[in-house]
Amino acid sequence: MQPFSKDATDEPRGPVDASVVPRFAGIATFARLPRLDEVERADIAIVGIPFDSGVSYRPGARFGPAHVREASRLLRPYNPAQDVFPFDAQQVADAGDIAANPFDIAAAVAEIEAGARQLSEHADRLVAIGGDHTIALPLLRVAHAQHGPVAVLHFDAHLDTWDTYFGAPMTHGTPFRRASEEGLIDLTASMHVGIRGPLYSKDDLEDDARLGFAIVTSEFVEEHGVAAAVERIRARVGDAPLYISIDIDVLDPAHAPGTGTPEAGGLTSRELLRMLRALADLRIIGADVVEVAPAYDHAQLTAVAASHIVYELLSAMSPGVTHPDRQSPNLT
Repeated sequence: MQPFSKDATDEPRGPVDASVVPRFAGIATFARLPRLDEVERADIAIVGIPFDSGVSYRPGARFGPAHVREASRLLRPYNPAQDVFPFDAQQVADAGDIAANPFDIAAAVAEIEAGARQLSEHADRLVAIGGDHTIALPLLRVAHAQHGPVAVLHFDAHLDTWDTYFGAPMTHGTPFRRASEEGLIDLTASMHVGIRGPLYSKDDLEDDARLGFAIVTSEFVEEHGVAAAVERIRARVGDAPLYISIDIDVLDPAHAPGTGTPEAGGLTSRELLRMLRALADLRIIGADVVEVAPAYDHAQLTAVAASHIVYELLSAMSPGVTHPDRQSPNLT
């Protein structure tokens, strides 16, 4: 994908200069980037989706986008881990929020889908900040409309392929079952990473495999390491168009306490960031980072982790990334 340019001489517009305006001042767009309406069109639009009516336990992720944007004030223009200036290599802009009905999940899903489709007319790729994981379903519908069935790389403590909760078919625990049933995902290239904790039944795993997902558990990462996990991911995804969906609860609660359904024994933030860096040469066509619930956060631990996750995704989606991790899953 070619970097954004209005004409041959224009350069992407980057963040506000922190040496001119202090980081704690000004409007909290993501990483202090320009708004989408200030640049007309972008390679990547960052969009908040403040919706959490699909949660099954602790609510509050509707406040996640603002919380992550606030923490992202600390991000800087150069990413040495991937040897890239992600905001110079491409035009990245903050598209604000997609408003969704907080009382009607079906209506909200339709509104999110419509909003994402409209945004896609002004940006080549979307990175969404949730909100609960329900938002992945409408985003995958939009991705499918553009690319056909996509590989879904899903970082999460939970499978999110359950059927219903209290008879509701669209919740934060069901988006990838619905996506599989609707033919949105590549059944040969999709994978969960970081799965752990108790399940309702062994049948959950059988259903999950039938729906098209392989699994790298948190225990696998602990036993075999990040390099082995990356090797499995890359072998599974191949060259398929890739949508990355990251539930912040894939991280251990020590690293991300501010989430609705925490599970002990998760990834460290360092492990997750390292995995994302190793995927930069894959065909990443979109992403989301969800389930940040600021009411349960402490000292912005969760928001800082989420903002860096988005930053690494933007870096991995940049043209011209040259870090060796981009070329090989061998990270040792």
